[in-house]
Amino acid sequence: MATLFSLAAVLLLVIITIQETHSQDSSWAKRDDSGKEVVTNLQFYFHDILSGKNPSAIPVVQPPRNTTSSITGFGSLTMVDDQLTVGPESTSKEVGRARGLYGSAGQTDFGLIMVMSYVFTDGIYDGSSFSLLSINQAANPVREMAIVGGTGLFRLARGYAIAQTYSMDFSTGDAVVGYNVTITTYI
Repeated sequence: MATLFSLAAVLLLVIITIQETHSQDSSWAKRDDSGKEVVTNLQFYFHDILSGKNPSAIPVVQPPRNTTSSITGFGSLTMVDDQLTVGPESTSKEVGRARGLYGSAGQTDFGLIMVMSYVFTDGIYDGSSFSLLSINQAANPVREMAIVGGTGLFRLARGYAIAQTYSMDFSTGDAVVGYNVTITTYI
């Protein structure tokens, strides 16, 4: 009986030790369940300038010349560092930069794959950014794109951006696009 009792005591001690070790091992992972969902709405203008002495968008890959790619530009790739402003004029107050790239991803329609970070440099969002990864059906008057992450106040961001072309110069490719963005984060 004493042996059974000793065995049970040792077994209990082992179980307690394992539980303590397990709780210590998981101390690196903490969960804060007190988080509150925060929805942020932003409105700004994106200036994509391909012309002039200091363009903000530069084509880096052009597709080979053939019938399919010449219609939609399929395969082209453009690197950007575009100004984000409060109003549609380029002289309007700058609030950030859109940095990344877009490429023509449609063989039969004009769909741009957008891989961008929208980095803010003004106000409470200074130093924060959100990331967009989505198809931009640029020929449509209004289009919706996915927000997939962010930094700073936009950490763990998810949401969507509604884009609408404000102006387009077909001879230069320069465009101003209005953005209405809805971002959900947690505090």
